[in-house]
Amino acid sequence: MVAVRLTRPGKMLDHYEQEALKTMLHDFIVYPHMLDAVCFFASSALFLAYLRFIRRKSRNNPAYTVQGISSLARLAWVKSVMEEGKDILAVQTLRNSTMASTFLASTAILLAGGVLTLLAQSDKLRTAWQTLNFIGVEHESVLPVKLVILLVDLFAAFFFFASSIRYYNHVGYMINAPYTASERVMSPRVVAGQLNRAAHHYRMGLRGFYTMVPLVFWIFGPLFLFFSTIAMIMIVSHLDRTPPAVEQDFHRECDGAACFLDDLDDRDV
Repeated sequence: MVAVRLTRPGKMLDHYEQEALKTMLHDFIVYPHMLDAVCFFASSALFLAYLRFIRRKSRNNPAYTVQGISSLARLAWVKSVMEEGKDILAVQTLRNSTMASTFLASTAILLAGGVLTLLAQSDKLRTAWQTLNFIGVEHESVLPVKLVILLVDLFAAFFFFASSIRYYNHVGYMINAPYTASERVMSPRVVAGQLNRAAHHYRMGLRGFYTMVPLVFWIFGPLFLFFSTIAMIMIVSHLDRTPPAVEQDFHRECDGAACFLDDLDDRDV
């Protein structure tokens, strides 16, 4: 490690002056970014903890979340389509799902292009964006980092939506495979597993859109990021929660019956 001597014209700095100058430089470099870093990691931890919580609740009680109920409904739908030969219904339903994923994937790419444009012009828009930044740092290197993280989020959402389209296309062939008493090429459980994976990737793409909102607020200050993340989690938890009446009806109807729970993979909820 190379030692650098701090000097001033005609005189060497003494030990205390050197330590004071080093401390001042250290505070200037590190602490301006500290609040942004703490708020970012705290917000990420809160959102990841919520995802883990909702996934655990879905595994233990599928009726607790909309995702669990939907996974069971898709499994029942696949069995009905394959056993009764409802080919046209299957094609129309999968086409609607594919169109929704295609639209959102295109939206993610368009938003990513907009973020790239803003990233190229960040030096011109920095003053306007930081008018509400009362506490956070206004260092030049922070804003491009925020935009890059937002860009990564949008690309992740795009890949999730694109992957869901891939799974939906696979299901379109699998669900029309022969399934009769004499010839059974593909079981409904396997097909439903692929369909639920497509829905899971679609849901993760939507999560990417949800997290885009706090990341945009982060541009105006780190505290906006933290509090908007809390607000976003509260809204998403309300959307993910199954209405109590639906949950009670599910348990009442499934009292003493399997209700496809044995056929449902833990990875699909």
